[in-house]
Amino acid sequence: MRQRYRITVTDYRGARHYTLNQIMRHAMLGTAGVIALALLGGSVLIHALNNRVANLNAELAILEAQRATVLAERTALQGERRKLQTEMEEKSLALLALGDELEHIELLIGLRPETDRPLAQRVNTATQTAFEKRLMLRSIPSGWPVYSEQVTSAFGMRRHPITERMAMHGGVDLRAAMGTPVHATADGVVEWAAKQRNSGMGKVVRLVHNFGFTSLYGHLDRIEVRPGQFVQRGDLLGYSGNTGASTAPHLHYEVRHLNRRLDPKPFLRWSMDEYDILFANEEHVEWESLVEVIRRTARTPERPSSLQGQTWSASLP
Repeated sequence: MRQRYRITVTDYRGARHYTLNQIMRHAMLGTAGVIALALLGGSVLIHALNNRVANLNAELAILEAQRATVLAERTALQGERRKLQTEMEEKSLALLALGDELEHIELLIGLRPETDRPLAQRVNTATQTAFEKRLMLRSIPSGWPVYSEQVTSAFGMRRHPITERMAMHGGVDLRAAMGTPVHATADGVVEWAAKQRNSGMGKVVRLVHNFGFTSLYGHLDRIEVRPGQFVQRGDLLGYSGNTGASTAPHLHYEVRHLNRRLDPKPFLRWSMDEYDILFANEEHVEWESLVEVIRRTARTPERPSSLQGQTWSASLP
């Protein structure tokens, strides 16, 4: 015989009778209702999250497209910048090549300043005052840009250490370990302070001085000046290195006048103690007229009195 359990609930409304089967049925219905509500809420939440994910994906796609456009524009600008820099360096190299050709043509046709005239007739240095001499030494490259004072490769034709071809060496190589301080050899303004890609010089600083002179410092490891900056003789320009077409750390140093590369050797030795050495060994500069300009400049009443009172040596500090 099947057994049934009856449960009686009595309150003010009377007595109600339930069997165990009825209670289980109500409990199952309630549970099913709760599960259905949970499933319905979860479905709504999942649908909302899917919509949010779809919106985020759309926004991400827009941002990726914008990023691709910006990168493309940046690449185009970098390419244009490299093209312009290459053109500028090519023009600079072409100008240097023209200067070399001019030097060779002058040698071929014998176009050289007269060297048989005595120095006293060309430049009367004995009549220059100490102030005039100091002014020239400060305005025109003089002394050593590094402290080693050792030339490892001279100015002139040589066999290139990398290409092994005979080529014009337009400056001198000075012994300088990695990180040696490099100083300006005259007052001037920084014309170039960056890496040159096609010249083989690596990182270069080029200074423009008075009276048409420039000086160049190549193969630097680090540059401490910027284009347009004014520097004084002895100021730090950077540190020597091994950048560019170089087989070992050193400093490549050039002196130019009106873009003509001159032998830096007499400029390195030029000082108060050896003042006449430059005029006796460098014939490409019209020293007579330059000395006269210096003399008139030094005698101008408006000249700064502080410069006249300086007593500095021609060697770097």
